[in-house]
Amino acid sequence: MEKELQLTCLHDRHVALGALMSPFGGFDMPIQYAGIAEEHNAVRQHVGVFDVSHMGEVRVTGKDALRFVNHIFTNDVDGAPDGQIYYGMMCREDGGTVDDLLVYKVKDDEYFLVINASNIDKDIDWIRQNAEGFEVEIIDECLVYGEVAIQGPESEKVMEDVLGLDVKDIPFYNFRIIPAEGEDIIVSRTGYTGEDGFEIYGSHDYIRKVWDRLMEAGVQPCGLGCRDTLRFEVGLPLYGDELADDISPIEASLSIFVKLDKPEFIGKEALARQKAEGVTRRIVGLELEGNAIPRHGYHVEVNGEKVGEVTTGYRSISTGKSVAMAMIDKPFDKLGTEVEVRIRKKTFPAKVVKKKFYEKNYKK
Repeated sequence: MEKELQLTCLHDRHVALGALMSPFGGFDMPIQYAGIAEEHNAVRQHVGVFDVSHMGEVRVTGKDALRFVNHIFTNDVDGAPDGQIYYGMMCREDGGTVDDLLVYKVKDDEYFLVINASNIDKDIDWIRQNAEGFEVEIIDECLVYGEVAIQGPESEKVMEDVLGLDVKDIPFYNFRIIPAEGEDIIVSRTGYTGEDGFEIYGSHDYIRKVWDRLMEAGVQPCGLGCRDTLRFEVGLPLYGDELADDISPIEASLSIFVKLDKPEFIGKEALARQKAEGVTRRIVGLELEGNAIPRHGYHVEVNGEKVGEVTTGYRSISTGKSVAMAMIDKPFDKLGTEVEVRIRKKTFPAKVVKKKFYEKNYKK
Protein backbone atom coordinates (compact mmCIF):
# COMPACT_ATOMS: atom_id res chain seq x y z
CA MET A 1 0.00 0.00 0.00
CA GLU A 2 1.32 3.45 -0.91
CA LYS A 3 2.26 5.73 1.97
CA GLU A 4 -0.08 8.67 2.44
CA LEU A 5 1.41 11.94 1.23
CA GLN A 6 2.86 14.04 4.02
CA LEU A 7 1.98 17.71 4.37
CA THR A 8 4.41 20.47 5.36
CA CYS A 9 3.48 23.02 8.02
CA LEU A 10 2.75 25.52 5.19
CA HIS A 11 0.47 23.24 3.15
CA ASP A 12 -2.71 25.22 3.90
CA ARG A 13 -0.92 28.44 2.83
CA HIS A 14 -0.04 26.95 -0.56
CA VAL A 15 -3.60 25.74 -1.15
CA ALA A 16 -5.02 29.14 -0.14
CA LEU A 17 -2.67 30.84 -2.64
CA GLY A 18 -3.92 28.53 -5.42
CA ALA A 19 -0.57 26.78 -5.93
CA LEU A 20 -0.40 23.86 -8.34
CA MET A 21 0.28 20.96 -5.94
CA SER A 22 1.96 17.66 -6.79
CA PRO A 23 3.65 14.74 -4.98
CA PHE A 24 7.41 15.09 -4.48
CA GLY A 25 9.59 12.99 -2.18
CA GLY A 26 6.53 11.68 -0.33
CA PHE A 27 5.11 15.18 0.29
CA ASP A 28 2.31 17.18 -1.34
CA MET A 29 4.36 20.14 -2.57
CA PRO A 30 3.73 23.37 -4.53
CA ILE A 31 5.10 23.19 -8.08
CA GLN A 32 4.19 26.74 -9.07
CA TYR A 33 2.09 29.75 -8.09
CA ALA A 34 2.31 32.60 -10.64
CA GLY A 35 4.23 30.43 -13.14
CA ILE A 36 7.68 28.89 -13.35
CA ALA A 37 9.26 31.64 -15.49
CA GLU A 38 7.87 34.46 -13.33
CA GLU A 39 9.06 32.78 -10.11
CA HIS A 40 12.45 31.93 -11.64
CA ASN A 41 13.00 35.55 -12.70
CA ALA A 42 11.91 36.87 -9.30
CA VAL A 43 14.74 34.86 -7.69
CA ARG A 44 17.33 35.84 -10.32
CA GLN A 45 16.42 39.55 -10.21
CA HIS A 46 14.82 40.24 -6.81
CA VAL A 47 13.80 37.68 -4.17
CA GLY A 48 11.57 34.63 -3.75
CA VAL A 49 10.68 32.23 -0.93
CA PHE A 50 10.44 28.43 -1.05
CA ASP A 51 8.82 26.02 1.38
CA VAL A 52 11.57 23.43 1.90
CA SER A 53 10.07 21.87 5.04
CA HIS A 54 10.10 18.52 3.22
CA MET A 55 13.89 18.29 3.66
CA GLY A 56 15.10 15.93 6.39
CA GLU A 57 17.15 16.88 9.45
CA VAL A 58 19.31 14.54 11.53
CA ARG A 59 21.40 15.57 14.53
CA VAL A 60 24.54 13.60 15.41
CA THR A 61 25.92 14.14 18.92
CA GLY A 62 28.44 12.43 21.19
CA LYS A 63 32.16 12.14 21.76
CA ASP A 64 32.72 10.34 18.43
CA ALA A 65 30.50 12.73 16.43
CA LEU A 66 33.34 14.23 14.38
CA ARG A 67 34.93 10.85 13.64
CA PHE A 68 31.55 9.34 12.73
CA VAL A 69 30.47 12.18 10.41
CA ASN A 70 33.84 11.97 8.63
CA HIS A 71 33.33 8.18 8.35
CA ILE A 72 30.02 8.51 6.45
CA PHE A 73 30.72 11.73 4.50
CA THR A 74 32.93 12.30 1.45
CA ASN A 75 33.93 15.85 2.41
CA ASP A 76 36.23 16.56 5.38
CA VAL A 77 34.79 18.29 8.45
CA ASP A 78 37.95 17.89 10.56
CA GLY A 79 39.19 21.25 11.82
CA ALA A 80 36.00 23.02 10.75
CA PRO A 81 35.10 26.12 12.75
CA ASP A 82 31.73 26.11 14.54
CA GLY A 83 29.08 27.51 12.19
CA GLN A 84 30.66 26.12 9.00
CA ILE A 85 28.56 24.16 6.46
CA TYR A 86 29.90 21.49 4.11
CA TYR A 87 28.36 19.95 1.00
CA GLY A 88 29.17 16.35 0.09
CA MET A 89 27.81 12.83 -0.28
CA MET A 90 27.28 9.66 1.67
CA CYS A 91 28.43 6.70 -0.44
CA ARG A 92 28.20 2.94 -0.35
CA GLU A 93 31.35 0.79 -0.38
CA ASP A 94 31.08 0.51 -4.19
CA GLY A 95 31.07 4.32 -4.57
CA GLY A 96 27.37 4.61 -5.43
CA THR A 97 25.69 7.62 -3.82
CA VAL A 98 23.33 7.08 -0.88
CA ASP A 99 22.50 10.83 -0.90
CA ASP A 100 24.01 14.28 -1.24
CA LEU A 101 23.62 16.44 1.85
CA LEU A 102 24.73 19.43 3.90
CA VAL A 103 26.61 19.01 7.18
CA TYR A 104 26.35 21.90 9.66
CA LYS A 105 29.05 21.94 12.34
CA VAL A 106 27.40 23.08 15.60
CA LYS A 107 30.40 22.14 17.77
CA ASP A 108 33.00 19.35 17.95
CA ASP A 109 30.54 16.83 19.39
CA GLU A 110 27.43 17.98 17.47
CA TYR A 111 26.57 18.05 13.77
CA PHE A 112 23.30 18.83 11.97
CA LEU A 113 22.72 16.93 8.71
CA VAL A 114 20.24 18.10 6.06
CA ILE A 115 19.15 15.34 3.69
CA ASN A 116 16.82 15.00 0.69
CA ALA A 117 13.11 14.40 1.28
CA SER A 118 12.90 11.41 -1.06
CA ASN A 119 15.72 9.66 0.84
CA ILE A 120 14.81 10.36 4.47
CA ASP A 121 13.96 6.79 5.54
CA LYS A 122 16.79 5.23 3.52
CA ASP A 123 19.35 7.76 4.79
CA ILE A 124 18.44 7.49 8.48
CA ASP A 125 18.51 3.68 8.29
CA TRP A 126 21.90 3.81 6.56
CA ILE A 127 23.35 6.31 9.06
CA ARG A 128 22.18 4.17 11.99
CA GLN A 129 23.49 0.93 10.45
CA ASN A 130 26.95 2.49 10.12
CA ALA A 131 27.07 3.90 13.67
CA GLU A 132 28.17 0.62 15.24
CA GLY A 133 31.39 1.08 17.20
CA PHE A 134 30.96 4.86 17.47
CA GLU A 135 29.88 6.61 20.64
CA VAL A 136 27.20 8.79 19.03
CA GLU A 137 23.51 9.52 19.31
CA ILE A 138 21.58 9.88 16.05
CA ILE A 139 18.44 12.00 16.49
CA ASP A 140 15.77 12.17 13.77
CA GLU A 141 14.55 15.80 13.83
CA CYS A 142 12.56 15.73 10.58
CA LEU A 143 9.29 16.46 12.40
CA VAL A 144 10.83 19.12 14.65
CA TYR A 145 11.60 21.72 11.99
CA GLY A 146 9.82 23.65 9.30
CA GLU A 147 12.12 25.35 6.80
CA VAL A 148 11.91 28.15 4.28
CA ALA A 149 14.56 29.27 1.77
CA ILE A 150 14.67 32.99 0.92
CA GLN A 151 16.68 33.37 -2.28
CA GLY A 152 17.77 36.16 -4.60
CA PRO A 153 19.88 39.35 -4.67
CA GLU A 154 17.44 41.11 -2.30
CA SER A 155 17.32 38.24 0.23
CA GLU A 156 19.61 39.89 2.81
CA LYS A 157 17.47 43.06 2.80
CA VAL A 158 14.26 41.03 3.20
CA MET A 159 15.74 38.98 6.06
CA GLU A 160 16.67 42.16 7.92
CA ASP A 161 13.81 44.54 7.01
CA VAL A 162 10.84 42.14 6.91
CA LEU A 163 11.89 39.48 9.43
CA GLY A 164 14.13 41.56 11.70
CA LEU A 165 16.96 39.00 11.54
CA ASP A 166 20.53 40.32 11.64
CA VAL A 167 22.22 38.22 8.93
CA LYS A 168 24.65 40.50 7.06
CA ASP A 169 27.62 39.08 8.97
CA ILE A 170 26.81 35.43 8.12
CA PRO A 171 29.36 34.38 5.45
CA PHE A 172 28.45 32.09 2.55
CA TYR A 173 28.17 28.43 3.65
CA ASN A 174 27.92 29.38 7.31
CA PHE A 175 25.06 29.43 9.80
CA ARG A 176 24.08 31.01 13.10
CA ILE A 177 21.75 29.92 15.89
CA ILE A 178 19.64 33.02 16.59
CA PRO A 179 17.10 33.58 19.39
CA ALA A 180 13.76 34.61 17.88
CA GLU A 181 10.36 34.87 19.53
CA GLY A 182 11.12 32.51 22.38
CA GLU A 183 13.01 29.83 20.46
CA ASP A 184 16.41 29.23 18.88
CA ILE A 185 16.20 29.18 15.10
CA ILE A 186 18.94 28.12 12.67
CA VAL A 187 19.74 30.61 9.89
CA SER A 188 22.13 29.50 7.15
CA ARG A 189 23.43 31.15 4.00
CA THR A 190 23.61 28.52 1.27
CA GLY A 191 20.87 27.97 -1.31
CA TYR A 192 20.14 25.86 -4.33
CA THR A 193 19.55 28.59 -6.89
CA GLY A 194 22.94 30.13 -7.73
CA GLU A 195 21.88 33.36 -6.00
CA ASP A 196 22.60 34.74 -2.54
CA GLY A 197 20.08 33.40 -0.04
CA PHE A 198 19.20 32.06 3.37
CA GLU A 199 17.48 29.11 4.99
CA ILE A 200 15.51 29.43 8.23
CA TYR A 201 14.84 26.32 10.35
CA GLY A 202 12.36 26.78 13.18
CA SER A 203 9.25 25.39 14.83
CA HIS A 204 6.21 24.93 12.61
CA ASP A 205 4.52 27.90 14.29
CA TYR A 206 7.51 30.17 13.75
CA ILE A 207 7.88 29.16 10.08
CA ARG A 208 4.17 29.89 9.50
CA LYS A 209 4.66 33.40 10.98
CA VAL A 210 7.72 33.94 8.75
CA TRP A 211 5.78 32.86 5.64
CA ASP A 212 2.83 35.13 6.48
CA ARG A 213 5.12 38.14 7.01
CA LEU A 214 6.88 37.50 3.69
CA MET A 215 3.53 37.24 1.88
CA GLU A 216 2.35 40.51 3.50
CA ALA A 217 5.58 42.16 2.32
CA GLY A 218 4.93 41.02 -1.26
CA VAL A 219 7.74 38.45 -1.55
CA GLN A 220 7.12 36.05 -4.45
CA PRO A 221 6.25 32.50 -3.29
CA CYS A 222 8.13 29.95 -5.41
CA GLY A 223 7.46 26.29 -6.14
CA LEU A 224 9.63 23.29 -6.91
CA GLY A 225 9.31 23.97 -10.66
CA CYS A 226 11.58 27.00 -10.58
CA ARG A 227 13.72 25.47 -7.83
CA ASP A 228 14.65 22.91 -10.50
CA THR A 229 15.22 25.40 -13.33
CA LEU A 230 17.35 27.62 -11.06
CA ARG A 231 19.59 24.83 -9.69
CA PHE A 232 19.94 23.30 -13.15
CA GLU A 233 21.20 26.51 -14.80
CA VAL A 234 24.13 26.76 -12.37
CA GLY A 235 25.05 23.06 -12.68
CA LEU A 236 23.82 21.87 -9.26
CA PRO A 237 22.83 18.18 -9.13
CA LEU A 238 19.47 16.69 -8.15
CA TYR A 239 19.48 13.29 -6.47
CA GLY A 240 17.71 10.84 -8.77
CA ASP A 241 18.96 12.67 -11.87
CA GLU A 242 22.68 13.54 -11.65
CA LEU A 243 23.35 11.42 -8.54
CA ALA A 244 21.89 8.04 -7.61
CA ASP A 245 22.59 4.69 -5.96
CA ASP A 246 24.35 3.69 -9.20
CA ILE A 247 26.04 7.06 -9.91
CA SER A 248 29.18 7.94 -7.96
CA PRO A 249 30.31 11.51 -7.17
CA ILE A 250 33.25 10.99 -9.56
CA GLU A 251 30.87 10.05 -12.41
CA ALA A 252 28.73 13.06 -11.47
CA SER A 253 31.79 15.34 -11.96
CA LEU A 254 31.70 16.25 -8.24
CA SER A 255 35.22 15.05 -7.29
CA ILE A 256 35.92 18.36 -5.56
CA PHE A 257 33.63 17.22 -2.71
CA VAL A 258 35.44 13.87 -2.28
CA LYS A 259 38.45 14.30 0.01
CA LEU A 260 40.62 11.26 -0.71
CA ASP A 261 43.35 12.54 1.65
CA LYS A 262 41.08 11.78 4.66
CA PRO A 263 42.17 8.69 6.63
CA GLU A 264 39.03 6.73 5.76
CA PHE A 265 35.36 7.00 4.83
CA ILE A 266 32.79 4.60 3.42
CA GLY A 267 33.39 4.21 -0.32
CA LYS A 268 36.89 5.72 -0.25
CA GLU A 269 38.61 2.74 -1.91
CA ALA A 270 36.14 2.58 -4.79
CA LEU A 271 36.21 6.34 -5.34
CA ALA A 272 40.03 6.46 -5.17
CA ARG A 273 40.16 3.70 -7.79
CA GLN A 274 37.72 5.60 -10.05
CA LYS A 275 39.79 8.76 -9.68
CA ALA A 276 43.05 6.95 -10.43
CA GLU A 277 41.85 4.72 -13.27
CA GLY A 278 39.19 7.04 -14.67
CA VAL A 279 35.50 6.32 -15.12
CA THR A 280 33.74 5.08 -18.25
CA ARG A 281 31.07 7.81 -18.16
CA ARG A 282 30.39 11.16 -16.53
CA ILE A 283 27.91 14.01 -16.26
CA VAL A 284 28.52 16.85 -18.73
CA GLY A 285 26.64 19.82 -20.13
CA LEU A 286 25.02 19.85 -23.59
CA GLU A 287 23.88 22.77 -25.71
CA LEU A 288 21.39 22.00 -28.48
CA GLU A 289 20.98 23.89 -31.72
CA GLY A 290 17.60 25.53 -32.20
CA ASN A 291 14.58 25.37 -29.93
CA ALA A 292 14.12 21.65 -29.27
CA ILE A 293 13.84 20.93 -25.54
CA PRO A 294 15.77 17.92 -24.16
CA ARG A 295 14.14 16.02 -21.29
CA HIS A 296 15.23 13.48 -18.67
CA GLY A 297 15.81 10.07 -20.24
CA TYR A 298 16.22 11.23 -23.85
CA HIS A 299 19.05 9.37 -25.62
CA VAL A 300 22.30 11.03 -26.67
CA GLU A 301 23.74 9.53 -29.87
CA VAL A 302 26.81 9.60 -32.09
CA ASN A 303 26.40 8.19 -35.62
CA GLY A 304 23.12 6.56 -34.62
CA GLU A 305 24.62 4.77 -31.59
CA LYS A 306 23.49 5.60 -28.05
CA VAL A 307 26.37 7.07 -26.00
CA GLY A 308 24.40 8.47 -23.06
CA GLU A 309 21.19 10.03 -21.87
CA VAL A 310 19.86 13.33 -20.61
CA THR A 311 19.54 13.63 -16.81
CA THR A 312 17.95 17.13 -16.76
CA GLY A 313 17.06 19.40 -19.68
CA TYR A 314 15.30 22.73 -20.23
CA ARG A 315 15.12 25.76 -22.41
CA SER A 316 17.09 27.92 -19.97
CA ILE A 317 14.90 30.75 -18.69
CA SER A 318 17.92 32.98 -17.94
CA THR A 319 19.79 32.44 -21.23
CA GLY A 320 17.12 31.33 -23.74
CA LYS A 321 19.28 28.37 -24.83
CA SER A 322 18.23 24.71 -25.04
CA VAL A 323 20.60 22.98 -22.65
CA ALA A 324 20.90 19.75 -20.69
CA MET A 325 22.99 17.81 -18.24
CA ALA A 326 23.63 14.31 -19.50
CA MET A 327 25.48 11.14 -18.50
CA ILE A 328 27.82 10.50 -21.44
CA ASP A 329 30.15 7.59 -22.19
CA LYS A 330 33.84 8.37 -22.69
CA PRO A 331 35.40 9.54 -24.98
CA PHE A 332 32.34 11.57 -26.04
CA ASP A 333 32.43 13.64 -22.83
CA LYS A 334 35.14 16.05 -24.00
CA LEU A 335 34.25 19.75 -24.35
CA GLY A 336 33.23 20.62 -27.91
CA THR A 337 32.32 17.02 -28.89
CA GLU A 338 29.43 16.98 -31.35
CA VAL A 339 26.56 14.63 -30.49
CA GLU A 340 22.84 14.36 -31.22
CA VAL A 341 19.88 14.23 -28.85
CA ARG A 342 16.98 12.01 -29.89
CA ILE A 343 13.63 13.65 -29.23
CA ARG A 344 10.94 11.17 -30.25
CA LYS A 345 11.67 10.18 -33.89
CA LYS A 346 14.08 13.00 -34.72
CA THR A 347 17.62 13.81 -33.64
CA PHE A 348 18.92 17.32 -32.94
CA PRO A 349 22.57 18.45 -33.10
CA ALA A 350 24.23 19.30 -29.79
CA LYS A 351 27.71 19.81 -28.42
CA VAL A 352 29.34 19.12 -25.06
CA VAL A 353 29.79 22.28 -22.98
CA LYS A 354 30.49 23.11 -19.32
CA LYS A 355 27.56 22.09 -17.15
CA LYS A 356 27.26 25.56 -15.65
CA PHE A 357 24.95 27.38 -18.05
CA TYR A 358 24.60 30.54 -15.95
CA GLU A 359 27.10 32.24 -13.60
CA LYS A 360 26.42 31.95 -9.87
CA ASN A 361 25.90 35.19 -7.92
CA TYR A 362 26.76 34.14 -4.38
CA LYS A 363 27.72 36.50 -1.57
CA LYS A 364 31.50 36.83 -1.69
